[in-house]
Amino acid sequence: MSRKSSNMRAILSVSDKAGLVPFARALAAAGVALISTGGTAKALADDGLPVTNVSDVTGFPEMMDGRVKTLHPKIHGGILARRHRPDDLAAIAAQGIEPVDLVVVNLYPFERTAANPETPFDDLVEQIDIGGPSLLRAAAKNFRDVLVVVYPADYPRVLEELARPDGPSLAFRFELMKKAFAHTAQFDKLILDTLNTIRCSNGDFSRGAPLENRRQLRYGENPHQQAIWLCTTDAAAEWKIHQGKELSYTNLLDVDAAARIALEFTEPAAVVIKHTNPCGTATGSSIADAYVRAREADPLSAFGGIVGLNRPVDEETARAIASTFIEAVIAPGIDEAARGILAAKTNMRVVTASFDRLRDDERSAKDGRSILGGFLEQDRDQVVEARLPWPPPPGDATAATAAIRVVTKRQPTPEEWTALRFAWRVCAHVKSNAVIFTAADRTLAVGAGQMSRVDAVKVAVTKAAGQNVSLKGSVAASDAFFPFRDGLDAIADAGATAVVQPGGSVRDQEVIAAADERGLAMVFTGRRHFRH
Repeated sequence: MSRKSSNMRAILSVSDKAGLVPFARALAAAGVALISTGGTAKALADDGLPVTNVSDVTGFPEMMDGRVKTLHPKIHGGILARRHRPDDLAAIAAQGIEPVDLVVVNLYPFERTAANPETPFDDLVEQIDIGGPSLLRAAAKNFRDVLVVVYPADYPRVLEELARPDGPSLAFRFELMKKAFAHTAQFDKLILDTLNTIRCSNGDFSRGAPLENRRQLRYGENPHQQAIWLCTTDAAAEWKIHQGKELSYTNLLDVDAAARIALEFTEPAAVVIKHTNPCGTATGSSIADAYVRAREADPLSAFGGIVGLNRPVDEETARAIASTFIEAVIAPGIDEAARGILAAKTNMRVVTASFDRLRDDERSAKDGRSILGGFLEQDRDQVVEARLPWPPPPGDATAATAAIRVVTKRQPTPEEWTALRFAWRVCAHVKSNAVIFTAADRTLAVGAGQMSRVDAVKVAVTKAAGQNVSLKGSVAASDAFFPFRDGLDAIADAGATAVVQPGGSVRDQEVIAAADERGLAMVFTGRRHFRH
């Protein structure tokens, strides 16, 4: 350090006061001037240590129940001034600001407050620290000149480094810098994770429950893998299991996939899932009609499938479901007349959930999965661009639909527009690379999880041929752009008349030209929907 300990100034403001007083006593013995706030200042003064309150430095009292204490140029100017810059030193000197050499801060106990599910929302908000992160980030940014300390466990090392003839090493300063930014990043993530459990409805805020161990599953994807089911204990969103064998790990993944697709539709809709991919999806005049259409889209694959419905199971639908072998059903409810019919299938799992609540949760929900050595988290993918009818009215496009455009010479017909929107909502939930063929109200053939788009088309065409389903006059959807025209040509060869895709390839013009050559209408959405 360029300044001796006897000339140093330290700001101390901590929630975790472990080891604070002995550390501060050692600093004071070395001639370090102590500046502090609130409860920290009181703890130091009660021990007889000489401490200057921040308000005496700034000339302003702590305000608004302590919301404003350290947010002042006389504090941050002293922290951020670069000692090797004469202009910085002249700037603070002109304002009567003295440099700060040590910042010891850890943040409000937000985690402890958030862990109590009874804590009111407004009390949570008050535990969002503002001044603390600002002090830490300022000190960490100027780490070459200012030591920044967040963990009491580092106090002994700080004292050792200060006692070095040349002061703390640059490596030690850098280490403390990284710890400070990690501390603020963790704090911000904790806030966001907590806010994502909070719902705003009719002007009121309510908290969901944290994840907890729901139950031990028999095993994971395979018998040699152990697994547990974690879910929220929020009764309004809790899945209810009405009958059947115990849900397995793969059952739960398939049930989730079925619910996600069913939630895309407001009209009666049904989906049959196999290995998290839809083998059939359909809408209908009733939920029974939709289910039969979805099942018959690929009856071979539907055997042993998982069914998702966006309407309660009524008697007619229950009879249709019971007429074949289905592993599980998820729906927003079960009519009383349907219960006895389903109960006859003693092994079939029947699950209900609040679809309205699940749909509301989509707006803030996250998807997560593990990788070797860590975890990944992302916002849940939402097909917001297809929530309203296509084509978007001219001049009335939302932010989500603004990118939707026809790129070919031929415009889609009204019937094709309806089919393209249907296909796009389903395709987003098929494992990538995906190409699917649909009518306006049902899937015709699904090509899922292939290594190329041409292969995806071949799989779909093979599926259609095996079911004796004609793809002539269908529409196609591709979850990502076509890198070459070969995929587009394969779709045209299969008989589709229109296609929807995100666009964005360097060869878009080649693909557009191919569509024009083959007489297809093609729509770009501007949004990719990979699902790995």
